[in-house]
Amino acid sequence: MQDIRNIAIIAHVDHGKTTLVDRILYQVRLFRDNQEVRDLILDSNDLERERGITILSKNVSVRYKGIKINIIDTPGHSDFGGEVERVLNMADGVLLLVDAFEGPMPQTRFVLQKAIELGKKPIVVINKVDKPNCNPDEVHEAVFELMFSLDASEDQLDYPVVYGSSKLGWMSADWRKPATDISYLLDTIIQYIPPPEHKEGSLQMQISSLDYSSYVGRIAVGRILRGHIKAGDQVSVVKHQGIVPV
Repeated sequence: MQDIRNIAIIAHVDHGKTTLVDRILYQVRLFRDNQEVRDLILDSNDLERERGITILSKNVSVRYKGIKINIIDTPGHSDFGGEVERVLNMADGVLLLVDAFEGPMPQTRFVLQKAIELGKKPIVVINKVDKPNCNPDEVHEAVFELMFSLDASEDQLDYPVVYGSSKLGWMSADWRKPATDISYLLDTIIQYIPPPEHKEGSLQMQISSLDYSSYVGRIAVGRILRGHIKAGDQVSVVKHQGIVPV
């Protein structure tokens, strides 16, 4: 079984979540050098691009130092609460992305509370430290107070903090010392977020989203909670009361 990390990103609207995901994709050289790629890759929906927000959850996988990191981009608005909770159940940890000037916002609190209740391990990313008049140290204190008020456990409060600028493409342990890339963030994810726990038994898979391909047909994207699956296996969808449709 390959080494995996599953992580979801929590952020208020316009705090740089989708831009950060872009930087991660560039960091692992997912694209060819001559490939033309638009910004805000995960905000592919026309309405999302128009309004500058994430409505539909998407996921992307990258490989870094031999480890597969599954990154789940969550809706940044409390109106999509059902979507948020479904996404958080797919992850073993979360990136809490906060603007270095604005600090934690109401939508941040809403999604973070769900993550804490589910026992997810957080990594705090204080973004946009290049903004004029920002105060990353005060924002860090505000994040700690927010987590404490949400009854985070001692383990959850013992979180690492990463500072940087998604726009400029760097992350480091100190906002006063810019780095050359975001590898520090990826190293922190690998070190701090636990790999998924494998449970033996019959196959049980939680589906988070559906897609469609003209080549293979309907595609279910989700997480295996128990058992295992390989290419060519036949599976059944079991409905309520154990009913298996033909």
